[in-house]
Amino acid sequence: QVQFVESGGGLVQAGGSLRLSCKSSGEMSAFVAWGWYRQAPGSGKGPELVGHILTDGTTVYADSVKGRFTISRDSSRDTLWLQMTSLKPDDTAAYYCRAAIVGQGVVWGQGTRVTVSS
Repeated sequence: QVQFVESGGGLVQAGGSLRLSCKSSGEMSAFVAWGWYRQAPGSGKGPELVGHILTDGTTVYADSVKGRFTISRDSSRDTLWLQMTSLKPDDTAAYYCRAAIVGQGVVWGQGTRVTVSS
């Protein structure tokens, strides 16, 4: 079973940058979609899509992060990255790595927390 470990979260001032990483325990070749979701503190809703990358390399982003966040992957390291720039307090959330994997279904990481101070 593939598992994910996220890292890179922390406290940053508004306007700053952070880069999150998601290391997979297995090869990414079976990942149909691999991306990031987030859940704000106290939110009564489930995690919302930040963005994901498809097998053909196509990336999809939520409107709220377009132009500020960039998703990339490194197949040699089976790692997914989320580069976040121009961070806003509204970006404060727990960020989760998630993939739809052929033969396994949907897999989530344990999350990493990002706090953006104003």
